[in-house]
Amino acid sequence: MKSVIVVGASLAGMRAAESLRREGFDGAITVVGDETDAPYDRPPLSKQVLAGEWATERIALYDAASLADLRLTWRLGARAVSFEAASRTVTLADGERLAADGVVIATGARPRTLRGAEGLAGVYTLRTLADSLAVRAEFDAGPQRVVVVGAGFIGAEVAATARGRGLDVTMVEMAETPLERVLGAEMGRVCAEVHADHGVDLRTGVGVESITGAGRAEQVVLSDGARLEADVVVVGVGVVPNTDWLASSGLEIDDGVVCDETCLAAPGVVAAGDVARWPNRLFGESMRVEHWDNAVEQGMAAARRLLAAGGATEPFAPVPWFWSDQYDRKIQLAGRSGPDDEVVVVTGSLEERRFAAIYGRAGRIVAVLGFNRPRHVMQYRRLIASGATWDEALEFARSQS
Repeated sequence: MKSVIVVGASLAGMRAAESLRREGFDGAITVVGDETDAPYDRPPLSKQVLAGEWATERIALYDAASLADLRLTWRLGARAVSFEAASRTVTLADGERLAADGVVIATGARPRTLRGAEGLAGVYTLRTLADSLAVRAEFDAGPQRVVVVGAGFIGAEVAATARGRGLDVTMVEMAETPLERVLGAEMGRVCAEVHADHGVDLRTGVGVESITGAGRAEQVVLSDGARLEADVVVVGVGVVPNTDWLASSGLEIDDGVVCDETCLAAPGVVAAGDVARWPNRLFGESMRVEHWDNAVEQGMAAARRLLAAGGATEPFAPVPWFWSDQYDRKIQLAGRSGPDDEVVVVTGSLEERRFAAIYGRAGRIVAVLGFNRPRHVMQYRRLIASGATWDEALEFARSQS
């Protein structure tokens, strides 16, 4: 290979570019990104940046010297609109066509929106730096009533940040329990209680019918008929992988770019980060993971696969892991938990909201959840990575008590 195009200038794409150089690739690397900002870190957007605690410079992924060392050709503020996998050619919105020997697809995902709220001022999603700064400006203005739609991790972090700024917050969740599909009902209730402890008005088991107002959001109308007064509405109801531009590419698309277990989507084409779907042999399932750590690791793995060409390469089989800072709690989850898993608290107590719990399925430990228990999460993450049985995990827990 003499040239590589990286489509996506966020974490996964940049880690791929960095890894290409680290592995000795000295050809041309062109990075395409639809935002005009230099690459930045996203997790602080719903926390430190939104809270006004960090300047935007602090979330830069690289300083100027580090970027210069990578010797990249930039196409920032340029949106990829189509791709031909056979010729490895990317077409940009302005008509420019870029071809290369290898392509990394790392276009991430975009937030879902609420139909009918288009054009209403005061309604936001939170994915980009521009989104975070816009919501921060609203919070700076001292709104009386903030409504957060969706009690997933982004919605929960926005609610926690707003409460930390002394704002009145109502959080609306369609499921009966927040995060029930991921953590199960019992642990979802613990998450709900954390917000109740801090004064959030949590409405569960109810959807949003509409957001109304004369040019600006004024009320959120719920499916049970309730009307919530709102000055600012932040919508956090999940994301959609950015694959529209790949519709005629020749790649297989199924809730993401479908790859093999080494991140290869087609000859000379790899995918990484939120947009990639691949079979993780450790868990025996096809997955698409929207976490920071996965973007880092998969970007690196995709770069190695691209350089390996037809040679041998290791399957990408990580234990997914992420964290969420809410109030004075660091919530960490490693593995692939589900609502029907067996759950055992192995240390701490749910009442104090400081604990670690493990998840078992089909005779194996598949996940660990920790509230302010980082050491325990890392211990059990290693057990998951080793393929430990459920009995072995329980025995380990007994040996630690």
